[in-house]
Amino acid sequence: MGLLTDPGAGRGKLTMMLEAHHGRLCIVLYLCGVVYFALLAHEHFSAATYFSENALLPGLVESEYDEDHSAKKFLVELKDEGSRYPDSMPYSWLLAKFGQMGLETYTHNFTLEYPLGPGSQYRGKNVYAILRAPRGASTEAVVLSTPYRPPSSAHPTTHPGIALLLSLAKFFRRQKYWAKDLIFLVTEHEQLGTQAWVEAYHQASSGHPGVLKHGDLPARAGAIQAAVNLELRSDRISHIDVKVEGLNGQLPNLDLVNLVHRLCAMESVRHTFKNRDNANYADPWRQWSYSFRTMMSMVFTQATGMTNGNHGLFHRFGIEAVTLEGFERRTAGGPPMFYQMGRVVEGICRSLNNLLERFHQSFFFYLLSATDRYISIGAYMPSLGLMCGALLIRAFSLWLRMSSEESAQASNHESNESKDEDELTKEVDQKEGNINDDKFVDEKIEDTTEISEKEESTISDVKEKLGLHGGPVLVVVGGLVLAAHVLGVMAVNLPVFVTRFAVTTWNIPTVDCVWIGSIVFSVLLVGAATIIARMVAINPDVPILLNIAALLELATLLLAVAMHNFSLALVCGMLCTPIALGIGTFKRWWLRGAVRILWLLVHPLSLLSLAVLLAARTNFPEESLMGLLSRTNLAARQALLLTVVDSLVYGSWAFNVAAGTFLPTWLLLWVAS
Repeated sequence: MGLLTDPGAGRGKLTMMLEAHHGRLCIVLYLCGVVYFALLAHEHFSAATYFSENALLPGLVESEYDEDHSAKKFLVELKDEGSRYPDSMPYSWLLAKFGQMGLETYTHNFTLEYPLGPGSQYRGKNVYAILRAPRGASTEAVVLSTPYRPPSSAHPTTHPGIALLLSLAKFFRRQKYWAKDLIFLVTEHEQLGTQAWVEAYHQASSGHPGVLKHGDLPARAGAIQAAVNLELRSDRISHIDVKVEGLNGQLPNLDLVNLVHRLCAMESVRHTFKNRDNANYADPWRQWSYSFRTMMSMVFTQATGMTNGNHGLFHRFGIEAVTLEGFERRTAGGPPMFYQMGRVVEGICRSLNNLLERFHQSFFFYLLSATDRYISIGAYMPSLGLMCGALLIRAFSLWLRMSSEESAQASNHESNESKDEDELTKEVDQKEGNINDDKFVDEKIEDTTEISEKEESTISDVKEKLGLHGGPVLVVVGGLVLAAHVLGVMAVNLPVFVTRFAVTTWNIPTVDCVWIGSIVFSVLLVGAATIIARMVAINPDVPILLNIAALLELATLLLAVAMHNFSLALVCGMLCTPIALGIGTFKRWWLRGAVRILWLLVHPLSLLSLAVLLAARTNFPEESLMGLLSRTNLAARQALLLTVVDSLVYGSWAFNVAAGTFLPTWLLLWVAS
């Protein structure tokens, strides 16, 4: 019980050393975490990819795809149909083509109730066909999908991908070795159509209730084991880029990714990851630098929590999926790539057909530094653990410092009492002739006791007013923590409330409502937090305890997020940890002000703006400063709106995590600063 009652108990040499040198230790831990993560891109810290699931048997059989001429014919017809329907999908033509092959053809209707503003309604329709397995009982299935983009779309066309999909359906229809159902899906409205179809297939809603009405499917196949999404921009492609990042940072099983790369290599199809080929430099520094940039490209994409293809919407349902994006060849000439791509997709489907159970043996948590190099979760998690360890040590050192100050105050109080007793004894001894006068001694003791009781009563009253007792301090800190999280819940629901009120009342565009409302709400929170910080600064224990609670919460939050989206936790940890360690450390006003300014830069809205500015600078290096700022302003507004919409429609966690958990922690540390 000594540790619970005596603030000075258990203060050994190690504890005292930690209290004295915790600042240096925290800096060392943070730097070690950053350096360790950077070294993971080196070939000595990463590992070569391999197949854990032997049943895949990639490339074991000879490919037989020979419908490339049909793909060319379908492409010509589809372009002609697209010119007739510039703003919609040619449903009748697609249904007719699937029907002529002898497949089961169906349509799927869905409706989107736009969650922001007064409420607009959008309708869409998907087309899908099912090839029943001749050697199975429709218990398992594989999906081949592609989005349809009309000629009026701002995105690159996907007509070649649909033509390849139709030719594959025609070829697969003739084969008798299928043990799994094959579903050929053509979706409308990009990811929205895929989300509606997957939700309807599983009769489950992922987003906010009543936003995406997925409807019902007229027919289903077996349980979907895997999905391959095709996005071919041209029939003459330069390379295939394999996309893996899904919603909320989920990733497909590494065996599926390895399967795609292996088959592309076997068919002599140039394949990349993040549009970057594998490099083999003789210089170790150049090799590490190239791999590090590839790895960081994946980190930044995964950290957004948004999927970069339709494949990412399958992951939450336990379906492993990837997107194959084909880029148009810049140089003129060269034959179409339908034959090679058809053989690649055929090999993928035949390997998936061999599976006897779901993907489970290989990694679900990994980072890729090349198409054939990976970093597993056991290798990259220590980097974040070192950063969170610095936060925990800082919180522990603050607790030790506060305990030592209480112990010092208690010892000073005891020494003062002993001095008073000594003075009383000397005064009694100096009284000649009254040494044996017990009455005199009793009177002096009573007077001293009364004075001591009055002093203690006065001190106790002051402590209660300032909240120096343990009870009131904990109540104040607990109330601030609770209030911060209540404000976080309000921030999560703010966009819906603001848009419904402002759009209908003042007819302001939705994107401006969300952006301006978020800025005003943030400014009010910062102002209120600043006032509260001045009020609680009267008691020095409140900011320290608040700092301890916020540091513990930040470390816990980073570790919890890392279990699902490591990249998001890593980016936040790299940016926030060094600033959070500096809060409450400096005594000089200008250093404290510098820490506050830096902490403002890691506000969720500030981080969003900085990320957009960095992306604009990378994609448009020739732009002037004013041009970059203008692009950043427009893109940041759109990014915030899309993040909110994704949380309501697709169930993305990015906005909810930022507003509901990170913002309250940010506010607590702002008050503690």
